[in-house]
Amino acid sequence: MRGKEIRLERIMDRNTGRTIIVPLDHGVTLGPIPGLIDPGKTIDLVADGGANAVVGHLGLALHGHRGHGRDVGLILHLSASTSIGPDPNDKVLVNTVTNALKMGADGVSVHINVGADSEARMLEDLGSVAITCMEWGMPLLAMMYPRGRKVMDEHGVEDVKLAARVAAELGADIVKTVYTGDPDSFREVTRGCPVPVVVAGGSKTDDRATLDLVEGAMEGGAAGISIGRNAFQHQAPDRLIRAAALIIHEGQTAEEAVEILRT
Repeated sequence: MRGKEIRLERIMDRNTGRTIIVPLDHGVTLGPIPGLIDPGKTIDLVADGGANAVVGHLGLALHGHRGHGRDVGLILHLSASTSIGPDPNDKVLVNTVTNALKMGADGVSVHINVGADSEARMLEDLGSVAITCMEWGMPLLAMMYPRGRKVMDEHGVEDVKLAARVAAELGADIVKTVYTGDPDSFREVTRGCPVPVVVAGGSKTDDRATLDLVEGAMEGGAAGISIGRNAFQHQAPDRLIRAAALIIHEGQTAEEAVEILRT
């Protein structure tokens, strides 16, 4: 077994081939928002709930990845921009694959806004990171969002299909993108992408809407979820993740899974 395959088993469940990833990289974009004031505590909660991995910047590995509960995979995020920058859609590389290896990461991630004014440079960065990941056996998660002047609907199936396929074509091992709203349209995305696709959670919403999204995405061929604020800002992050795990790893419905939160 190669190094990349070994590391992928720390991110993807080896029995189901699916994953629950909790992104905690918002500290660079938005600062210390609720749920990320004490990242170590949050990581313990989502890990106890059954998360397979968390995503964060270098500071997460330095100051908060290892808590006192169940272990969880670490994906170091290499891209950054802030919400008050001149163009928040312009993501730049702030870390390297080799440094992530030195930090003990199980994978790395990059964020690409397909359609943004700086798309060309971001795609160049994605290709370069993918080649380095191949050389060192490091799994690569590509966060692919249709965002730009030509994008009329960020959830439109044609643009989401393109964004996901670009990541696979340039060497990503896992693709994160937005849900297109229903299983049939999302199945077009997963059928057109030869690597596992996980769905983003989007803006903060209620429990049932979150679990309905998870159920619909799985029905549409997703390999899991990558949900941030709807998980780490939940009043009980461990229970929200546990409910999602029932759908993702055990095939239950949203109606069945939501009972965990009602009790």
